[in-house]
Amino acid sequence: MIKREIEICGKPVPFRSSATVPRLYRAKFKRDIFKDLSKLESSYKGNTENGEEFQIEDLEIFENVAYIMAYHADNSIPQDINDWLDQFDMFSIYEVLPQILELWGDNMLTDVTAKKELAEVNGK
Repeated sequence: MIKREIEICGKPVPFRSSATVPRLYRAKFKRDIFKDLSKLESSYKGNTENGEEFQIEDLEIFENVAYIMAYHADNSIPQDINDWLDQFDMFSIYEVLPQILELWGDNMLTDVTAKKELAEVNGK
């Protein structure tokens, strides 16, 4: 589990990434976070390299992922994603998304390292 604060519109917002995130995401949005994050990361890399804008679907994925990670860090936030988003002024996805992707990547790296260490302990 990794927890980090990311500043959005001058406000520190806690985000948390762990093995629970895919389950929370699937339960809330009925989607696969691994597929969505892969698509979002590809879009982000393509958009920043080509100077293009995100598609509506990509923005929705970003909002959903950010919401789930924020909810995982602080489950006192609003149950409705729209109510949560309403607390922020407009902000740039390009400022927040790289930090969300980094948090997810750090968590995945931690999971892989832990599994390797467990396999070594078990003699596999």
